[in-house]
Amino acid sequence: MPVIAIIGAGPGLGAAVARRFGREGFSIALISRNQSKLDAMAAELNAGGVIARGYAADVRVPTALGEALARAAAELGPITALQYSPLPAREYLKPVLEMTPELALEALQFSALGLIHAVRAVLPAMREAGEGSIILINGGTSVKARADFAGTSVAFPAESAYGEMLHDALEGEGVRVAQLVIPGSIPKLQLVNGIDDVADRIWDLHAVAGPFRTMLIPLEDGRE
Repeated sequence: MPVIAIIGAGPGLGAAVARRFGREGFSIALISRNQSKLDAMAAELNAGGVIARGYAADVRVPTALGEALARAAAELGPITALQYSPLPAREYLKPVLEMTPELALEALQFSALGLIHAVRAVLPAMREAGEGSIILINGGTSVKARADFAGTSVAFPAESAYGEMLHDALEGEGVRVAQLVIPGSIPKLQLVNGIDDVADRIWDLHAVAGPFRTMLIPLEDGRE
């Protein structure tokens, strides 16, 4: 069975994407910091007929993240799709005048460097198979900086730049790299089917080759 690893899996978008990919025959590797929460998510998905397992790791700790992805591949199979969507900490949303080098570095570790470590763990198998997808989920500060969200305004563009370069470098190899920008809190976006609409869009990014960046809604309509 194909496998999607969802880094930053939670009861909202992560669970919706797990259900959506599960309907397509995917097994699900759930990755976040809290093993007990992951086990509860996995149990709920398993009860619904989706094969899922949880692997605890902090994206800021490269060895832990690499080990989680390696265990997932060993237990479920080679990772076909990677979703990188850890939810930024509140500290990363401080005003720019409160930004410190330490906070900027942590935000970069969380977003850009975490993604790079994850990609290096899963990309060789994707390239060997000649198929796969790497999907970044970011907020509006990946497109336009905001002085009141200084950490993500520094880190998300770096993550985006790496993703766009990957998209260009892997074009033609069967490995798709895409970014979905969600400019606001999903419950506030007034989508017809709510979070399931977002999961459908993420499935489309996996299934169909296209441009690197997709906006869920226009940036100016966001409610961050």
